[in-house]
Amino acid sequence: MKNEFTRRKFLTSVSMLAAGSLLAEPVKSFGLNRKLRVTLVGTGIRGIGFWGKRLVEEYSDLLEFVGLSDINPGRLEFALKHMGVKCPVFTDFEKMVKESKPDLVIVTTKDSTHHEFIIKGLEMGCDVLTEKPLTTDEQKCQAILDAERKSRKKLIVGFNYRWSPYMTKIKELLSNNAIGKVTSVDFNWYLNTYHGASYFRRWHGQRESGGTLWVHKATHHFDLVNWWLDSDPEEVFAYGALEHYGSNGPFRGDNCRTCPHKKDCKFYWDITKDEHSMNLYVKNEHHDGYIRDNCLFRHEINIYDKMSAQIKYANDVVVNYSLTTYSPFEGWRIAFNGTDGRIEAWLDIPYHEESDLSQAELHAKEMDQSGGELDYKPLILHKLWNKHETVMVGFEREGHGGGDERLHDKIFRNPNNPDPLKHAAGLRDGAMSCLIGIAARKSIESGHPVRIAELTDLEPRAKRI
Repeated sequence: MKNEFTRRKFLTSVSMLAAGSLLAEPVKSFGLNRKLRVTLVGTGIRGIGFWGKRLVEEYSDLLEFVGLSDINPGRLEFALKHMGVKCPVFTDFEKMVKESKPDLVIVTTKDSTHHEFIIKGLEMGCDVLTEKPLTTDEQKCQAILDAERKSRKKLIVGFNYRWSPYMTKIKELLSNNAIGKVTSVDFNWYLNTYHGASYFRRWHGQRESGGTLWVHKATHHFDLVNWWLDSDPEEVFAYGALEHYGSNGPFRGDNCRTCPHKKDCKFYWDITKDEHSMNLYVKNEHHDGYIRDNCLFRHEINIYDKMSAQIKYANDVVVNYSLTTYSPFEGWRIAFNGTDGRIEAWLDIPYHEESDLSQAELHAKEMDQSGGELDYKPLILHKLWNKHETVMVGFEREGHGGGDERLHDKIFRNPNNPDPLKHAAGLRDGAMSCLIGIAARKSIESGHPVRIAELTDLEPRAKRI
């Protein structure tokens, strides 16, 4: 049954940030008795929004930006205005760190360059917070592992999905052995023709930049499974192909703005109607040549658009996972099979719920950081020999299901509060999540299963510490 909570009471009672009250006097971030000095490298939409503007608006009593860095000077100038800060800007990362003397470096660059700034930041005496994925291949992952061990600083990976109330309820049920020992999992993620297609317009469409969606996108999903199962992946076997986008398209152009096929292409996107993208990207193309509304059917695309993997965990759980990038709708479903029953959960499956939001609006709402109203979504708990039970779970559409604000609060406002469900993610979490995607990619290329222990010196654990 749905408990009659107000949004405020709900946030207090189910918050992942603490076992106690959220209203306690906050401890200064990272053990400091002054404001945290923060720099940001990578001023794309994720950096200046989620890790920029939102931090300025919500945590200026605890932190201050002392430097921004990017290879594109135009985006740097736009970032200053958008974030509402007056700090120095740099096209040279090391110069920024030397002159700004930050306590924390936030890395939101292209995935393939994360390792450069993570390692340099650690070597120069800073704590580092990186956007997911940690990195894009096993050599870079090992280099990051070595760098953190040599430094006395810490690395945080920004996994926000863990922190949403809906994902947390699944973790609570599994932790309380609601279905006994978990034996297998079926997990399917669907990207629609709006959001899914957007990856193929951008640099993500080239594996040398994003490591394929096995790494850039699915690392979110693999981290959830690792966290839910409280175990490490051991072996991966995968299939994948590029059958829809890229060279498979019936026609192609330089970009959507100038394409002669606008009237015939169902994927046509008019970036000129998106003021934010025009100001951030289009007006600054001349600096680095990055095109935000690139053609979905350009021959340079070399990632997969359909993916399926079987993952064996160190605790003997087997996970069947798939990612579709051109679904009519965006959503996901998961089922946990256990010795005492089964849990089924899903979000945004249109046949299971009514929604008046378009597919484009769904993604916009998820990315919105303004906060939203509390709603309730069902999941099914079905114990053996009993009728199934529908559990109504608190849910917020905005901010990745309410996870964004909770992640930020834990990092910056309440860093010392208890974390009984282990929401906070560090280097090992980041490594194990991206290594599944790396292993899947290597499995497709070789036609053979890939063992996680062969990729880096991390040994998979049956139970995470």
